[in-house]
Amino acid sequence: MRITPLALAAGLLASACAARAQAASAAPAAPAASAASAPLGSAALEASRSLLPLPRGEAAQRLPIVLRAERIRSQPELETVAEGKVEFRRGGTVIRADRLAYDTAQDLAGATGNVRVSRGGAIYSGPELQLRVQRFEGYFLRPEFEFTQLGAGGRAERVDFLDSARSTATRAEYTSCPRDPAQPGAEPAWVLRTERVSIDLEKNEGVAQGAVLRFQDVPILALPALSFPLSDARKSGWLPPSINTDNRSGVEISMPWYWNIAPQRDATLTPRFISRRGLGLDSEFRYLEPRDEGALNLDWLPNDRLTGGSRQALQWQHRGSMGALQGGLRYSADLVRVSDDDWWKDFPNASRSLTARLLHARLALEQPLQWGSTQGLAYVRALQWQVLQGSDAAVISPYERTPQVGLRLQLQRQGWDMALETEYNRFTLPSGTESRAGREGGERVHLLGHISHALREPGWWLVPRLSLNAAAYRQTVLQQRQQSSRVIPTLSLDAGFELERNTTAFGRPVVQTLEPRLLYVRTPFRAQSQLPNYDAAAKDFNFVSIYTDNQFSGIDRVSDAHQLTAGVTTRFVDAVTGAEALRLGLVQRYLFRNQRVTAAADGSPDGPPLDQRFSDALLLGSTSVLPGWTLDGAVQYNPDLQRSVRSIVGVRFSPGPFRTIGTTYRLARGLSEQMEVGWQWPLYGPARSGSRSAGASQAPCSGTWYSVGRVNYSLKDSRITDSVLGFEYDAGCWIGRFVAERLSTGRSEATTRLMLQLELVGLSRLGSNPLRVLKDNIPGYRLLREERSGASPAADRPTAPVHD
Repeated sequence: MRITPLALAAGLLASACAARAQAASAAPAAPAASAASAPLGSAALEASRSLLPLPRGEAAQRLPIVLRAERIRSQPELETVAEGKVEFRRGGTVIRADRLAYDTAQDLAGATGNVRVSRGGAIYSGPELQLRVQRFEGYFLRPEFEFTQLGAGGRAERVDFLDSARSTATRAEYTSCPRDPAQPGAEPAWVLRTERVSIDLEKNEGVAQGAVLRFQDVPILALPALSFPLSDARKSGWLPPSINTDNRSGVEISMPWYWNIAPQRDATLTPRFISRRGLGLDSEFRYLEPRDEGALNLDWLPNDRLTGGSRQALQWQHRGSMGALQGGLRYSADLVRVSDDDWWKDFPNASRSLTARLLHARLALEQPLQWGSTQGLAYVRALQWQVLQGSDAAVISPYERTPQVGLRLQLQRQGWDMALETEYNRFTLPSGTESRAGREGGERVHLLGHISHALREPGWWLVPRLSLNAAAYRQTVLQQRQQSSRVIPTLSLDAGFELERNTTAFGRPVVQTLEPRLLYVRTPFRAQSQLPNYDAAAKDFNFVSIYTDNQFSGIDRVSDAHQLTAGVTTRFVDAVTGAEALRLGLVQRYLFRNQRVTAAADGSPDGPPLDQRFSDALLLGSTSVLPGWTLDGAVQYNPDLQRSVRSIVGVRFSPGPFRTIGTTYRLARGLSEQMEVGWQWPLYGPARSGSRSAGASQAPCSGTWYSVGRVNYSLKDSRITDSVLGFEYDAGCWIGRFVAERLSTGRSEATTRLMLQLELVGLSRLGSNPLRVLKDNIPGYRLLREERSGASPAADRPTAPVHD
């Protein structure tokens, strides 16, 4: 949830804000171009949402007054009375009324009868106004106000302007919902009522007393005191509560408290009540110093009633530097730790780790290097893991590196590319996993280097490359010290053409490209099956990895090769827009001899020799020829089996805003077969042509229902794995969201969470926030409302308090 504090302040006292903004500059802004510099007989208008700042001091006193009316009586230097369609202008203030009396000596304007005041994007209307125009002091009786930029407004019994920075409103209402002209006394869909509101622009603070928020004529929030900043500046105080519910923990109620410690530091403390587990506390501390920045998160349940003990999770991210700002010593830390193996299942959305059951702890110290054209990096790092085991198959931990010490150098000049990396690693396994995995730790020193020279001309390129992978190992096996080493060179030639022609396709002019590519790789065989393997794994077979000289990632395995990879890609690009209408690709590898260092069926190294001369062929296609339609597909075809072994096909239809539906089919023969469907689609109500800004409104009772969701279904297991299903209702001035999320935590286990949110457009979001879930899971999902201009980038996290 996020409060929009400026909305309330602006909705109640917009003209005071505008007066302050207009007084912020000592002189009017210079025009973009002088009349003398403009071409003779030409004119240009530049649109603007705001007025130029007004002058101050003596210049302000000389601002002209423009007065129009049907009848005007004037006593020079004393009083001027205007009647009938009166329009009074001075600077950025425009007053319209049936009658207006202006006292020149006191700069006092008194208006009665259909009074309408426009200033700084705010429009006030009411029966009576008394105002010292230049100082903006006075009062407005029973005004109604409207903010064109926010699409919101309200009314008050009285507004008192104390000066350009301070003002108060008595018995004020604020809403972004339109009122039904046929029922002037009807209640808006939502309205915020206050007994008294005080605004102080100098302190950047607004204080409301006796605030009551009503929705559908039902009070949903009442606060004796409501404090808010008048901008996106941070302010200490309580934030709106949130409510979540899931099948493992029950109902969870959280009440965050924000603490603005200093301009460069803040914290959020969130007490929470979990119906099945008890009380807990979440905390976040953030800091941004000149050379250091980071965040520390601690989630704590002192007594979980379901497990009978204390549970906690810790996350810490830090980056810093020493010495020169450019090229100085850098240090960083990235740590995630939890108290027990079931944390990831009980709180699946609490962890920020990409691998929920494999939690990292990284420390790094790095020193950039620069010698002429040679750039480098010297580093000392450490990496450890926490493995969360479950009732299903055990998770195998990667090796830890304690420490990792290395040096990298690179020189690029006149088409030459030379690089060198040397590194020492001590590999260990997390405590308690050595015997289970049957693996041993050890030490490794490796040296990687390459030299290449690119020859590039229009239409073609050739890159010969010579590389080296050398490694030395030391292990203790059965209390015996063992040492081994190997040195493996690789020669590769990478060549390609880039050809194009102008033609016509799909009824429009296009540029067709033809891009053939050849990669020859020669690597001698070196026996490696008896050497340790700490970090090598088979690369995924795709259009990128097939054009590499090693089948494995990491250091410990280098595939022997005497092979040629040949592929071709053709693209059809719209000659006018530059959009790619169609792409087709085909690539295959040919082995001149058997490959002896290969991957096993599960992707691990040291598989059986490969005697298949022609590798699997990869076919790629994507098109967006038909308006609103996108089709992507890739197939891995085995020529010996004469069938596809892997394929992925995706279709997406997006005919307009808030209308997208897509489906993806994935097949890995013998391993998995999945179907995924995701959508955002209107079910009932008027269509939306585009995302409207916050505060936009529509006629009452004309809302639009949307369905949103994503479903992953395993065809092999005949079950739904993960899913998100929900509905959104856009009533113009408010939006309701109901979303259910189901996350698979095992073959027969899942966590289901329900999220309900009420967004009062122009004010706040109440309830649990499903927007992150929708954006992360539904391709092409769009917010029904754009974020307010100038809001914090982290709009999903609260930064402004509701009350003290």
